[in-house]
Amino acid sequence: MHKSALITGVSRGLGRGLAEVLIAEDYFVYGCSRTGQAFHHNMRHIPCDLSLIDNIHRCFESLLADVQSLDVVILNAGILGDIKDMSDTSVEELEKMMTTNVWSNKLILDFLLRSDIHVKQILLISSGAAVLVNKGWGGYALSKAALNMLGKLYAHEMPATHISAIAPGLVDTDMMDYLCNDVDGDAFPALQRLKDAQDTDSMQTPEVAARKIFEALPALKDFASGSFIDLRKIFSPDEYTDLMKAAKL
Repeated sequence: MHKSALITGVSRGLGRGLAEVLIAEDYFVYGCSRTGQAFHHNMRHIPCDLSLIDNIHRCFESLLADVQSLDVVILNAGILGDIKDMSDTSVEELEKMMTTNVWSNKLILDFLLRSDIHVKQILLISSGAAVLVNKGWGGYALSKAALNMLGKLYAHEMPATHISAIAPGLVDTDMMDYLCNDVDGDAFPALQRLKDAQDTDSMQTPEVAARKIFEALPALKDFASGSFIDLRKIFSPDEYTDLMKAAKL
């Protein structure tokens, strides 16, 4: 019998990688994205724009109509926004990031909590930006820090489900292309670390990052439910130590 997973943002990048890895591991994947579609017979997909929060309940009611249990839920979908000074970031831009990165996930958690679906494990895809406090990452960092807290709060309300917010490390996606190629590195010095990581093992392909997340699923349960875990702490402790030292400069 297949295990089952729910993944948001499955059309490309890390979400696509996660879906492919889990399907290869004999999971049936329930996925949603704005523009994608099912790409395997062990997958059900529904179009869903998570920025349109009034539609979320209807989308997931349809996607999970006959589902009784989920082994893992991975809330992966999110947006970066523009890298710029916080003082140059409008409240409207911040609201857009919070809606997609936080409030949509709250509504999905509410749906799961109030349904009859038994969920064993939930992963919120967060970021090191939530704790590093680098210049230029204002709205994204705020939203991911709020996402981490969301996980802690729902851990109290979903005691039968283990919840983790995780930072997957550097992943080579369209977001990374924007950060490395389209943003002024002199104005935002933290970007140099990303540029230095290009073409090295530190810059993971989506498939490699997805595989590490899959391999980490049992180990994540060793942390208290609601914890934020940077996977580099598990898989690349030296890199994680260097990252934390740089954050204190």
